[in-house]
Amino acid sequence: MPETVPPAKRITKETPSIQSLDRGLLILETVGKSETPVSLGALTGVLGIDRSSVFRLANTLKRRGFLANPAAGKDYVLGSAVWRLSRQYDWSRMLATIAHDHLRSLATATNETAHLAVREGRKALFVDHVASSQVISISGQTGELVPLYCTSHGKALLADFDEPALKQLFGSKPLESYTKQTIHKLTDLSRECKEIKARGYATDNSEFMEGVRCVAAPIRDKDGLVIASIGISAPISRFPPERQPDLARQVKDIAGQISELM
Repeated sequence: MPETVPPAKRITKETPSIQSLDRGLLILETVGKSETPVSLGALTGVLGIDRSSVFRLANTLKRRGFLANPAAGKDYVLGSAVWRLSRQYDWSRMLATIAHDHLRSLATATNETAHLAVREGRKALFVDHVASSQVISISGQTGELVPLYCTSHGKALLADFDEPALKQLFGSKPLESYTKQTIHKLTDLSRECKEIKARGYATDNSEFMEGVRCVAAPIRDKDGLVIASIGISAPISRFPPERQPDLARQVKDIAGQISELM
């Protein structure tokens, strides 16, 4: 009788990748990250295989519209197929689908309203939320737009911005004040962005709405770019300063888990 292996001792083997597909995707990633057209020689160096194989891979991607050659040469840029796919795909919905269970976990753990947001120009757009079970809770529905510079979600989305980037985004005029606590100078906002990047989370101490405190953390992709933010909001009565470290830790942990999925 053959020996059986208990379920706990079975070794799960990773599904092997398709080498040619993996190399083709590496070509797309390399070309997509480059600010200038990429030569066949450069791609050959990245893939570490013979030039003719790289040419066949690149040429296949070109026939499918994922790569193109600028009019003046044979180097490669991304083709129109990439643009069409990106235009047709709803990235916000994809993000909300991936992050929803984590958003719900955050709302349950803190018993406060939790939001997921992305940047839309000078605003933060809530793409998903889970409401608190508290009798008195903070509103803010999916689809709502809020300012970047005076909300925790918005400032988390601006974590990597320096002062020149902030000036390019907002212009040189003073920022509108919503409360007495609102940041209205770009120099102050730039200083706070540095602090947010260093500690990994942003706060809103009644800067947008009186009587409300919020904490949010940036969600990053595999290249470290901020693509979204997640956080919670609560009335000041339930969010005293001494509660901030624990809430910030929970928000950062959830943001880190979502970042790994992305």
